[in-house]
Amino acid sequence: MTTPANYNASSIQILEGLEAVRRRPGMYVGGTDQKALHHLIYEVVDNSIDEALAGVCNKIDVTIHPDSAISVEDNGRGIPVEIHPEKKISALQVVMTVLHAGGKFGGGGYKVSGGLHGVGVSAVNALSEWCEVEVTKSGLVHSQRYERGIPMNEVHVIGKAKPEAHGTKTTFKFDPTIFKESPEYRFETLVQRFREMAFVTRGVTINLVDLRVDRAMTFYFEGGIRSFVRYLNKNRENLHPVMYAEKQIESIGVEVSIQYTNAFSESVFSFANTINTIDGGTHMTGLRTAVTRVINDYARKNGLIKDAESNFTGDDTREGMTAIVSIKHPDPQFESQTKVKLMNPEVQTIVTQVVSESFGIFLEENPQAAKAIIQKCLTSSRARDAARKARDLVIRKSALESLTLPGKLADCSDRDSSKTELYIVEGDSAGGSAKQGRDRHFQAILPLRGKILNTERARLDKILGNNEVKSLISALGMGIGNNMDISGLRYSRIIIMTDADVDGSHIRTLLLTFFFRHMPSLIDQGHLYIAQPPLYRLEHKKQARYLYSDQEKDAAILDLGKDSEKASLQRYKGLGEMNPDQLWETTMNPVNRTLLQVSVEDAAEAERTFDILMGDEVAPRKKFITTHAKKVRNLDI
Repeated sequence: MTTPANYNASSIQILEGLEAVRRRPGMYVGGTDQKALHHLIYEVVDNSIDEALAGVCNKIDVTIHPDSAISVEDNGRGIPVEIHPEKKISALQVVMTVLHAGGKFGGGGYKVSGGLHGVGVSAVNALSEWCEVEVTKSGLVHSQRYERGIPMNEVHVIGKAKPEAHGTKTTFKFDPTIFKESPEYRFETLVQRFREMAFVTRGVTINLVDLRVDRAMTFYFEGGIRSFVRYLNKNRENLHPVMYAEKQIESIGVEVSIQYTNAFSESVFSFANTINTIDGGTHMTGLRTAVTRVINDYARKNGLIKDAESNFTGDDTREGMTAIVSIKHPDPQFESQTKVKLMNPEVQTIVTQVVSESFGIFLEENPQAAKAIIQKCLTSSRARDAARKARDLVIRKSALESLTLPGKLADCSDRDSSKTELYIVEGDSAGGSAKQGRDRHFQAILPLRGKILNTERARLDKILGNNEVKSLISALGMGIGNNMDISGLRYSRIIIMTDADVDGSHIRTLLLTFFFRHMPSLIDQGHLYIAQPPLYRLEHKKQARYLYSDQEKDAAILDLGKDSEKASLQRYKGLGEMNPDQLWETTMNPVNRTLLQVSVEDAAEAERTFDILMGDEVAPRKKFITTHAKKVRNLDI
């Protein structure tokens, strides 16, 4: 290895101002992709939410302009514009251009805040092509403009306002030289985020307007997280009314809401200072610990568990539980700038105390609800014991034995799991083509015979009795449930490849439901994909083209003009209609193929959507289908 010749003091670079943010955007907003683009909006809105938490703001307007510029306006106190005593420039300019500057560190400006790293709005400014801020206070409107984080003028007065008017309006346009893939803001993604914010910030109105397509939504929930639980359980059979508690201990506010349903999975979400901590943390641990302890104590005290029986496990007590825990902390410690996990150790003790007291009182005061919950836990415990035995049987089968299962696995020769991929294929016909067309070195094929079980409506013990599920678990090699270990995964890519018809879509949905409910780490760690086979084959003058959408087909025929009459068009109804060479060329060759990576942007909304589409209730499913029918891309009639 060669060493650079001159490594001395001159080699040490100092990045002045916001240049560090522009050089390493991933450290501040998580990257330069679509997710990071939305993070820019969240950072600005978080500042307005902090004003709401301080009790000085009840309205936030977010506007997407036709050129994809974003405006965020609130009726908070307005960023201070006076001269900063140390920097000798306007406090507004300090906030917008200096990292780790803000009113959230000294304890005077905000008791509770989500944006405690102090890099939020200044990082957004640094990553914007331009940014303009207007501050209204004391009867005047102040303004300053920045380009790529650099002030273009001094903070100056641009107009007068009513004496009682106050607030901040920030308008920015992301820098295309940073976000080079030209990602677009998704209205649906913002809807999900702002709905959650409105749920956990009771009494605040959030207006979202998209001027690109003339869409708008308003969010306001007087019931707070109680309304959130009702929203999540709208299409489930509830076992009791929503339990809600709110308490403040040692300057830390705790809100919790719990309701059990007839579902087989848990829906638990945690928030810290209105931020959705998707990886949980100490508040989530406190909630789960308390629920399990309270249910066991109540069941033993009232003779609902016999002395010889063992206590319920956490899995038993969480089946069918929908819960929200939201904490307000003056000094939250997050795992990273993207704030996905809360780390404060004292929070666990406080949340455990609050939930133990409130949930214990709820069970005592509502014996019918308590009995229904404990009956649910008993059924879950027995089913989990049966599932454990079934799972052990499945796991004990070696990969070699799984070859004898109905869905026959055609494995690949390479044993390096980082290079291999498994195609889950619908039916023997497509499986035969895929086996012949694949690259045997790194591509394995698992044909499924028929449709797998709808795992949204079944417990794990029943799921593990399904032959197609058994062969799938054996092929993946990582187990399932509590014994799942993703390090045992035998393939780096799991690719669902089904026909482009109604049956194929149904099988794909059933598989996605199974992975979402029982192997979520596959999705979280980016291992799950959906293949995109062509819909058409257009042949003209012995030259064949594969077309992947109706739009591509229409454009190709239009290009041929009068010659289109001499062309032959084949519509592929199933993968089995393609010969092995065609399947390889269009759908399996890494050079040519298109794969869609499966991800979950918003777990709460995904929970609700799976519940609507795959649950027991027919009416919500019918309403969902009729509402979204016009947005469907591929529909076979």
